[in-house]
Amino acid sequence: MRLNVNLPEYPYDIIIKKGSLSQVGLWVAQLWQQQKVVLVTDDNVEPLYGREAVSQLRTEGFEVFTFTFPAGEASKNLSTVEKLWEFCALHGLTRSDGVIALGGGVAGDLAAFAASTYMRGIHFLQIPTSLTAQVDSSIGGKTGINSDYAKNMIGTFAQPDGVLIDPEVLKTLEKRDFREGIGEIVKCALIADKQLWVRLNEIQDDDELLQEAEYFIRAACDVKRKLVVEDEFDQGTRLYLNFGHTIGHAVEAYAGYGQVMHGEAVAIGMIQISKVAESKGLMPKGLTAQIKVVLQKFQLPQTYEPWDESALFEILTHDKKARGKMIKTVLVPEIGQAKIHEISLQEMKEYLK
Repeated sequence: MRLNVNLPEYPYDIIIKKGSLSQVGLWVAQLWQQQKVVLVTDDNVEPLYGREAVSQLRTEGFEVFTFTFPAGEASKNLSTVEKLWEFCALHGLTRSDGVIALGGGVAGDLAAFAASTYMRGIHFLQIPTSLTAQVDSSIGGKTGINSDYAKNMIGTFAQPDGVLIDPEVLKTLEKRDFREGIGEIVKCALIADKQLWVRLNEIQDDDELLQEAEYFIRAACDVKRKLVVEDEFDQGTRLYLNFGHTIGHAVEAYAGYGQVMHGEAVAIGMIQISKVAESKGLMPKGLTAQIKVVLQKFQLPQTYEPWDESALFEILTHDKKARGKMIKTVLVPEIGQAKIHEISLQEMKEYLK
């Protein structure tokens, strides 16, 4: 299964295929000439898939060096990136060499940010191994690391040369790690795919979703692909993908990076903004309850305790969607559609109650 991200200046393919990780060497060889490659992965993924990937790449004539970092959101910071830049320099990477991200969203964001800034930018590939990364963060060219102030505060726009998604790897994920990715799929359904929403309601649980992973991954990727092609640099409709994220990112930062997983925070953010928007007549009555039913089915959280409005608001003021004293929020006027609702930062306080 192939989806083309048909950007005019930098088109690339997303390959979604069971067992494709076993052919990673051939895939890379079709895209790149023989060169030096830094494989970026975490200490959970490296023993599962890293060593085999290195072996395959070397068989295809690539000179491979593996950079491994401690797994978890807490590693997604400038300190880790500096170590990665130094690692690339130590092994003599030039502007004709590349970086491959193998892992979840943290590995993908880290590797892509480092690649896009090392020597003012070298090419890179994404091989996402978590559901969240497969349906969201590996696609679209947003790179980023966290700061003490806000999630993904430091980043670039840089597109990969390709994305390889193997749904089989999801079977090795812990239940919580798998379920959090469903939060992003629910978001995609709500903002742009009514049929995907129907299917999420039809299936019984996350085990059934795993069995049909190819369908759900493709559907979510296609939602993101279309919005990225329409608005690569996040000035208009691509912002729809941020439904639930403004409050969600604040929850992640407030809880301490890694305490609340990204998809869990998105679920909390979707409920919070929908609840208040519904009370203001900006979203249909009963929609929040419908979202709750779906999130509950997949055992995703709907709130966070302790809920500190003032602390969350302070974090929100550093959100990338803020423009001066205004902030762009995303609402769902009906299932399968989204709209941008710009409000003052002061009014945003009401959405935290």
